[in-house]
Amino acid sequence: MPEQLGKIERLEVEYFRRGKKLYLVPLIYCREDAPDEYKEKYDRYWQQAAEQLARLTSKIGKVNRIYHESIFVSGDEGMKVIERLTPGSYQVAKIHYNDGAVLEAVEEKELLAEVMDWQKCLMLNLTSEKVASRISEFYVEAAKKRNEFMLKKISETLKDNEAGLLFIRENHSLQFPNDIEVFSIFPPVLDEIHRWLRDQARLEAEKVTKETEGETKKTEE
Repeated sequence: MPEQLGKIERLEVEYFRRGKKLYLVPLIYCREDAPDEYKEKYDRYWQQAAEQLARLTSKIGKVNRIYHESIFVSGDEGMKVIERLTPGSYQVAKIHYNDGAVLEAVEEKELLAEVMDWQKCLMLNLTSEKVASRISEFYVEAAKKRNEFMLKKISETLKDNEAGLLFIRENHSLQFPNDIEVFSIFPPVLDEIHRWLRDQARLEAEKVTKETEGETKKTEE
């Protein structure tokens, strides 16, 4: 039985070595003023991501192309932007970049700016439902075009039997083509980060509620 299972595993590995492959790593960010508790989880996240990716690439194939959300320049210049934007993903990307992987620009500058601006507009406390609805439509339209551009860039640059590494936020809406086999990286500490963020949001909401109740009592008095 062990020999049969081993044979099956080897067949599966050989199967995945063929065709286009994409290793997907969820992006998380860390502000400079973030609590030490969160920074520790952040550092652990990227360490675990690097370890999982190393195990995966050793079995299925090394990274040939690197793609990073929000990056619209390639090569060394793009790597410098990643380093400023998110040092965690930079450390992981640098391992494969130094091993010969090519950083490909996956965004179009103006399209990315348009999506970000509409997103900022959606966060405003608008009083007109009509205006809010129109802004939402513009955002959805721009986001769709952005997704199409990103998918086109990946499909065009990732060659057959190559593996790409994509850093992108968790709630992305990309629908990858059938000819690309996607392998998702999920470091165990990610669940801890989700719980921590939920707890912080709950505590902040409770704080706001108490402050509002306090102001209401003062007004009544």
